[in-house]
Amino acid sequence: MRDLKRLFGFLGPYRKDIWIGSFLVLVETCFELFIPILMADIIDIGVAQHDVSYILHKGVQMGICALLALVTGLLYARFAARASYGLGARIREAEYEKVQQYAFANLDHFASSSLVTRMTTDITVFQNAINGGLRILVRSPVMLLLGIGLSFYMNAKLALVFFIAAPILGVVLFLIVRRIAPMYGRLQQAVDHLNGVVEEGLTAIRAVKAFVRDEYEEEKFETVNQELQQTSQKTFHYAVMNLPAFQMVMYTATVLIMWFGGNMLLQSQLAVGDLTGFLSYVFQVMNSLMMISNIFLLLTRSLASAKRIIEVLDEEPSVTSPAQARKDVPSGSIDFEHVSFKYKEDAQEYALEDVDLHIKAGQTIGIIGGTGASKSTLVQLIPRLYDASQGRVCVGGHDVKEYDLQTLRDAVGIVLQKNVLFSGTVRENLLWGNADADDQTLWRACQMACADEFLQHMPKGLDSDLGQGGVNISGGQKQRLCIARTLLKKPKVLIFDDSTSAVDTATEAQIRQALSRLHDVTKLIIAQRITSVIHSDAIVILEDGRVHAIGTHEQLLQSDSIYQEIYASQMKGGEVHGTAI
Repeated sequence: MRDLKRLFGFLGPYRKDIWIGSFLVLVETCFELFIPILMADIIDIGVAQHDVSYILHKGVQMGICALLALVTGLLYARFAARASYGLGARIREAEYEKVQQYAFANLDHFASSSLVTRMTTDITVFQNAINGGLRILVRSPVMLLLGIGLSFYMNAKLALVFFIAAPILGVVLFLIVRRIAPMYGRLQQAVDHLNGVVEEGLTAIRAVKAFVRDEYEEEKFETVNQELQQTSQKTFHYAVMNLPAFQMVMYTATVLIMWFGGNMLLQSQLAVGDLTGFLSYVFQVMNSLMMISNIFLLLTRSLASAKRIIEVLDEEPSVTSPAQARKDVPSGSIDFEHVSFKYKEDAQEYALEDVDLHIKAGQTIGIIGGTGASKSTLVQLIPRLYDASQGRVCVGGHDVKEYDLQTLRDAVGIVLQKNVLFSGTVRENLLWGNADADDQTLWRACQMACADEFLQHMPKGLDSDLGQGGVNISGGQKQRLCIARTLLKKPKVLIFDDSTSAVDTATEAQIRQALSRLHDVTKLIIAQRITSVIHSDAIVILEDGRVHAIGTHEQLLQSDSIYQEIYASQMKGGEVHGTAI
């Protein structure tokens, strides 16, 4: 319940809509409960005395009550919809904002499919519970209390039937809720699994087609789809038992009232109109009890969804700005002071271990190593995408933990190994680097990244649409646009994480030549190709998360066996210092 209370705190300006809607339901219920009394008067007085004018008079009153109940019901629907969907929008916005604050370590806690489910399905469940449940939540207790009170007012003996039926209904409800409460959590997890398979299948649809794995993907989908189906069937199998159980008790109570009420009629202890009105209250009271049981079921499912939403909101970002954060990065110098890192605290081995590395501002440093050498992990510590487990990472002579995150990340431009472009035009994507850049600035960055070569042949140039994720251009073109976008930041540290792997060697040489003119920018180049780092001021060789060797191309070629092996495998057929290999 604490989770629900916290989520209701997001109502904000929609709080008044909740109160107005609740009041309208209360008024509607009072009008409906007044109708059986008028009906009893029509039968006992109007029909018994053949008084047509009295019947018409009371009939008009019933019609007015029904009309007013209809109007208040329609008004309630308007206010309830505003409150529920407004609340859902505010929670969804808060959840998305929280996710944007996450560091990579936080994102490792949640699968992307699970986050999608929590921001869509779980919030939908919660807002539907409000939209459909607020009416029942207000109406049912009022109808129950007033119905029982008016029933006692009409005939106290017959009303004793409620004291037998109510405990039975309570026990049935308790058993059902206790059974299905944990099932709703498993149901939402099944939705997570389904979304995960759908997301993966659509993202990798080209690979699926290329390897003709359609049937395999269909089988994977069928597995999670069956899991969701079976979980849903099992959950709602118990949930729908609520209706027949309540109907059985309700109809049994009706038969008992007809039996005892009929005997009282024969003994002239009860009027026909009173019995008719009493039966109307019986149905209203029983319906209110059944609606209360539905509220408990809605509440149970809402609690499961609310818990999942709160988990996202309560996740504390593992990387935050300090209280007195530095707002300026003096230079692009980088220092790794005996840095070790592991992705999880309980991990047995470090991904990086005792890295001691010092890079001067303006230097160009190449980083090479085998697969799994933690090259990407090393550079991700610089803009604090992760924090070092041990040791210090310094930029501009200060620990990166001393900087304001936005300041640090503005000073560090990183072209990730996985190229990411967003739906929209080329211009919209480039403006991520500098929102105020004019066309001349954009074209200059594109020229440095050699992206102007293909942009000039696109019909709309910078205003060409890239499609979702840049599907309209090739991998090499994506890389060049990502490089141009990063250059627009004018960073003090520029990191290329294997970001020219899809570019031909001639184009790569042009990009490298353009970057060499950035004298005040520290450049770190992670690459698999020797040619990408051969002209660097220094080359760092990583092996199993450790610095194996540091030196220039010539130094490493003479003294390091690993570098010699990499060079020989890639440059076979070329020449070393004029000597054929």
